[in-house]
Amino acid sequence: MKKKEKSSQELLHLNDNHKFGGLLSENIMHFARILRRTGLAVGSEQVLDAIAAVIRIGLFNRTDFYWTLHAVFVKRIEQREIFDQVFHIFWRNPKILERMMGLALTDVSGLNNKSAESENILRRVAEALSTNNNPSNVEKDREIEFDSTLTWSPDELIKEKDFEKMSTEEIQLAVMALQRMQLPIPFIGTRRFKASNTGVKIDMRNTMRASLRSGSDFIPLIKRECRKRRPPLVVICDISGSMERYSRMLLHFMHAVTNHRDRVYTFLFGTTLTNVTPYLRYRDVDEALEKVGAATTDWSGGTRIGHSLYKFNKFWSRRVLTHGAIVIFISDGLDRDEGEGLHCEMQRLHRSCRRLIWLNPLLRYKDFKPKSFGIKAILPHVDEFKTIHNLNSFEALVDILQDNKNQPDSNWNNRDV
Repeated sequence: MKKKEKSSQELLHLNDNHKFGGLLSENIMHFARILRRTGLAVGSEQVLDAIAAVIRIGLFNRTDFYWTLHAVFVKRIEQREIFDQVFHIFWRNPKILERMMGLALTDVSGLNNKSAESENILRRVAEALSTNNNPSNVEKDREIEFDSTLTWSPDELIKEKDFEKMSTEEIQLAVMALQRMQLPIPFIGTRRFKASNTGVKIDMRNTMRASLRSGSDFIPLIKRECRKRRPPLVVICDISGSMERYSRMLLHFMHAVTNHRDRVYTFLFGTTLTNVTPYLRYRDVDEALEKVGAATTDWSGGTRIGHSLYKFNKFWSRRVLTHGAIVIFISDGLDRDEGEGLHCEMQRLHRSCRRLIWLNPLLRYKDFKPKSFGIKAILPHVDEFKTIHNLNSFEALVDILQDNKNQPDSNWNNRDV
């Protein structure tokens, strides 16, 4: 028994007086990095909180250390098993190492959904702990393709796979695909005019001026037509705990869109609203996402949809919802305030924009029904209600925006704000 306690203390890098040195802080930092590679939202602030919590609680046995880190890093139920696997591997648990080595053997007998999900989690942990991941090898493998009617391209598999179930390598491939996507939003007519030989309307002012300059009985008719411009694109995205993986993938997509065209505005909300548009304009995607993470203080927390939309309608709607803006609202509709004030704010948002599209990852389930108060309050005020959980859903969004020409240009002007 004494030997077991002594070995645990050596693994945790404690000295005889149970005081913490630099090695323990470094190990907690490396442990947090591995958790981040597996898909958990772990930042530098959580690392500092973990070190402070360990110092405050003290280490007298392995169980206290486990639950101390668990309380800091685990925010959702789905993250428990991933944390458990990474903890026991990083802090040297032989039983878990045996399970990891068993992944090299294929056993298809008695396979069910639960075992498949467990193997998927273990595969993500193995990829995060592996030091031999070479991106060049992945690219070489992807370059070998066969043109046959009976083959199935790996890109097609990634397009249909849910972001929640993707491995680290698949997430990287999905991010590359999202960065190549573009939103071909058609031009719409504005209230301003320009001279045109093929225009339908006559420009009376310029026609009279031309007749005075000519000084003859002949009056040349000068025509005009509406100026056309792409409408602004406004994205309001939920970054609560239930939307974490989807919102992170969307940020890569919005970074590409923001740097591809003008008048794109992105807002993130959990318990409050944050404008991250200036940060997404950085050319380097890593620098942009780092700035976004530092600016948002409510990442992976609760959700107050009505309160956040109230702030948007009060402080930002008149600035960004101009010239028939298109609004993309991304949320699962699960509101901590049970839809308080949400009906009024969604109604005002719908009247202020040209088109309101709601993307909800819960629609990926066949048995989805709008039962929560938040979903019932939002649903009557949207023009499109679609899912957003894989690459195919992003391509469907591109098709929806490309079909924007079917909407009359005067719709947004006739609404009562």
